[in-house]
Amino acid sequence: MLSEIDIQQKIDAKTKPLGALGQLEELALQMARVQNTLCPKLIKPTMLVFAADHGIAASGVSAYPAAVTVQMVRNFLQGGAAINVFCKQHQIDLHIVDAGVNYDFGKMEGLIDAKVAYGTRNFLYEPAMTSNQLQQCFKHASLLVDRIAQDGCNTIGFGEMGIGNTSSASMLMSALTGIPLQHCVGKGTGLTETAVKQKLALLKQAQVKHPKITDPIGALVTFGGLEIAQMCGAMLCAYKNNMIILVDGFIATVAFLCAKMINENIGSHAIFCHQSNEHGHQRLLEYLQAKPLISLNMRVGEGTGCAIAYPIIQSALLFLNEMASFESAGISGSLKQPS
Repeated sequence: MLSEIDIQQKIDAKTKPLGALGQLEELALQMARVQNTLCPKLIKPTMLVFAADHGIAASGVSAYPAAVTVQMVRNFLQGGAAINVFCKQHQIDLHIVDAGVNYDFGKMEGLIDAKVAYGTRNFLYEPAMTSNQLQQCFKHASLLVDRIAQDGCNTIGFGEMGIGNTSSASMLMSALTGIPLQHCVGKGTGLTETAVKQKLALLKQAQVKHPKITDPIGALVTFGGLEIAQMCGAMLCAYKNNMIILVDGFIATVAFLCAKMINENIGSHAIFCHQSNEHGHQRLLEYLQAKPLISLNMRVGEGTGCAIAYPIIQSALLFLNEMASFESAGISGSLKQPS
């Protein structure tokens, strides 16, 4: 087993002042540790975008109608969304997964059918899904990630699409962290300040309806979206396959929170790609003690933060693998910190 000291010595021997590449050095150390090699690689990077509908959307928590979920899935398949553009730019394989969209797509080229239900139920009145549906989500996700890993991929990112899913994520975040709901609820798809207050009031009603839920399985059953549940299961399977896990914005980070509560070791493989402009995301990153790579005031979802941050992750490995050392370059250097 490669020691962390060995990796750090390779980093420190590069032709630069100690620590001068900052967070890139931390990334290089993390990825070398995960892959147990001094020469880590990013192989067949893949993005999974999970789509599903939410019963809570019928209560008016979003600026967009639920039909937009279907429309955006079609847009993904036609190559017209932000995530399509960025994945193409950085040569990342993109897969769109129907985890629970309220529409029968039939057989559509490029769409992975992992539908568990035609959306969740409205958690304002009843649990969003059954325990059996949650287990189906985990099973679908595991089979999908296992296939991708077997194809040689060692780096996988996660995105989502689902009208109403910031409400689901806010409820999960508050239930599992104990952070008051008002610090978890934000604009979502672009609500006005008045509409955000109405959204918060509705979600507080749901909190009263379903009190004292603090375990990840119970919280996912009660509040979870089918796409959030599948992301959680997919992250757990990615860890099992020793893959580097790229975490996107607010919704994906909530899925990661659930995964981490199921398997606390998963954090060693996770790279938090950006800090979303969604209200609760900064608070959640702080709770997880996670350091995002970028902050560009984005709140698109879809995995866009992962794709935008990907070249930074590449740079971390390129310096580790290709940058000269003091010895190889014949440069006088010191591994000691200046006094």
